[in-house]
Amino acid sequence: MTDTSRGPLAGVRVLELGAGYAAPTAGRMLRDFGADVVKVEDPGGGDYARQWVPQKDGLSLGFCRLNAGKRSVGVDLRTAEGRALVHRMAAHFDVVVESFRPGRLEEWGLGYAELSADNPGLVLARVSGFGQTGPYSSRPGFGTVAETASGFAHINGWPELPPTSPPFGFADSIAGISAAMGVGMTLFQRATTGRGGVVDVALYEPLMFIVGDMLLKYSGLGEVQGRIGNATGAASPRGIYECADGKFLSIAASNQAIAMRLFRAMDAPELADDPRFATGVARLENNELVQDRVRTWVRSRNRAEILAVLEDHEVVCAPVNDAADIIDDPHFRERTLVGLGQGLGSLVMPGPILHVDGYAGPAYDGVPGIGEHTGEVLAELGLPAGAAVEVG
Repeated sequence: MTDTSRGPLAGVRVLELGAGYAAPTAGRMLRDFGADVVKVEDPGGGDYARQWVPQKDGLSLGFCRLNAGKRSVGVDLRTAEGRALVHRMAAHFDVVVESFRPGRLEEWGLGYAELSADNPGLVLARVSGFGQTGPYSSRPGFGTVAETASGFAHINGWPELPPTSPPFGFADSIAGISAAMGVGMTLFQRATTGRGGVVDVALYEPLMFIVGDMLLKYSGLGEVQGRIGNATGAASPRGIYECADGKFLSIAASNQAIAMRLFRAMDAPELADDPRFATGVARLENNELVQDRVRTWVRSRNRAEILAVLEDHEVVCAPVNDAADIIDDPHFRERTLVGLGQGLGSLVMPGPILHVDGYAGPAYDGVPGIGEHTGEVLAELGLPAGAAVEVG
């Protein structure tokens, strides 16, 4: 197992019961910063995310990204023996992460009351569609449902097109990151009180927080926000623009100083004196006019040329990168991207989402097979294997 002893969560043990996206994202966040994450999987098929596409050499690439560096224990939670084993395992862990429908753990005798009776310092992170409380708590929920229920899909896209969900696990990812943050806060509290607690994350809530201005706009002004494409409705000019070579870039002139620098970069200082464009309020009122000027200017040159001019004038901008652009970029290769290890070095993914002083981050020592570490983990805990487990 990779040495993560210098990580801020070194010594923290995490038992991951969740499958799919959100709970494994939380597990990866904790593992990235030093926790030992043990993933409980069904001995037969494992986490259903192992079947996701695309695949390379029989490995789901999405599963690899969320589960590299974890250890896998095969336990059949459908059996009383398997549930009893997980109950005994949880007594040795600091954190349990789960993503079953609310009430399932309690039906299995694995609710927080039961688990904390033997381990009062336990932190239980629970990720579900609509949370553990409220009228909708019993409803199933995946990321797509959270992206629509939160209001995100309603304001995402273009006014002439239907509401749009993202083509990736947006809600699940944010919920997983939020669950990891909740675990960290509860572990900090435990250091003072000696007691753990429950972290309750609904898939939709972190996303609803992000789009929360739409609720303020309605509750304060009576306005229902619609879709406005790449604009924000709060600053202009801002958006994504096509260059002469057919490539795209973004510009965010989100405050007065940057807008003035953009006009100078465009060699159009007269725009700064034009009352239609001289202030942020005026630019929003005349958004299409100023956007037309920016679009025309950006289309006049290739992307590399436009970016060079914008950077010289300290205008906030970036290329619209595709995957090849990202992997070839020297900044991302130095700071952000990592390989998966164990012969999977050609597979590249983003590493930890933040950087902590004094900790270089983990290595990713491959992707565990189903139940690969069962014997190893149970031996560490002094627990016997039984018929409900698969010993790797």
